[in-house]
Amino acid sequence: MWPGQCMSLKCAEEVLNVRTAYQHLTVFRNDGPWGHVMTLDGCIQLTDKDEFVYHEMMAHVPVCAFLSSPFRSSSSPSAAPAAPVVRVLIVGGGDGGVLREVLRHKLVGECVLVDIDGDVIEASKRFFPAVACGFADPRAKVIVGDGAMYVASAAAASFDVVIIDSSDPEGPASVLFGEDFYRHVLRVLKPGGVVCAQGESAWLHMHLIESMMKMLRTLVGTLPTTAGGAAERFSEVKYAMIYIPSYPAGSIGALLAVKASGENTDEGRGAVTSALATVSPLSMSADVAEHLKYYDHDVHKAAFVLPRFAQRLNHSS
Repeated sequence: MWPGQCMSLKCAEEVLNVRTAYQHLTVFRNDGPWGHVMTLDGCIQLTDKDEFVYHEMMAHVPVCAFLSSPFRSSSSPSAAPAAPVVRVLIVGGGDGGVLREVLRHKLVGECVLVDIDGDVIEASKRFFPAVACGFADPRAKVIVGDGAMYVASAAAASFDVVIIDSSDPEGPASVLFGEDFYRHVLRVLKPGGVVCAQGESAWLHMHLIESMMKMLRTLVGTLPTTAGGAAERFSEVKYAMIYIPSYPAGSIGALLAVKASGENTDEGRGAVTSALATVSPLSMSADVAEHLKYYDHDVHKAAFVLPRFAQRLNHSS
């Protein structure tokens, strides 16, 4: 995945080293600023020091974009917190960090997390309790199983937000980068719903990012509905850049797309774009914001402002 490059952190104590049914899982303690570190097949997944960066962005960018969209099918984001309306699916994300952040939103009524490797979930509960705290929330439904199979069998238009918190496209996560998988993601999203996927680094994986975005814009977006009605498609696809020091090249990205509704046709494309790249102040309450260390609405907007070498990613739709 990273030719000619490696990333390493000093291991002061190895606290877990197991080969699960799917991958090599290790947790070690760094005696510098990073604290506990989890790796899968030798690749850093999270550290105590900077886990909040990735988890906050992967959760709050899509949820706040959905809550800001004029085309979403649920009620206004100003609705009373006692009446949750948003249903979220997380595919992967067994460490629980994205789940924790999603469930900060009181408007989320249910968050389903499907991860193929239950050992990752248990390791996170044991060694990263502050990350895994969302598993105890009654709104969380946790399934140890194949995320791609779950999405393929889920009812149409059953989720408002789908978050694909996958590892790199090698090993058990490879299916989560394919066209068939995204065809089903499109199907299970409600009109106006948002998908957010781990999008790799623009510094290292530009070809992969471009091919994924082309697929979302052209291949998946032109598939007919199973009912034979109007074609389902993604009306907007964007790349957001996230800066996190423990990942290769110090950055990773998120691929986001909005499912077209009857209203967000080409005539509404500008409004859809603003639903991804800008957010309503009502999309996040003060009690959520006070817990965050990276995400806010300014960071949300800035994530879609790419450096010149990558600007073509967001100028194609």
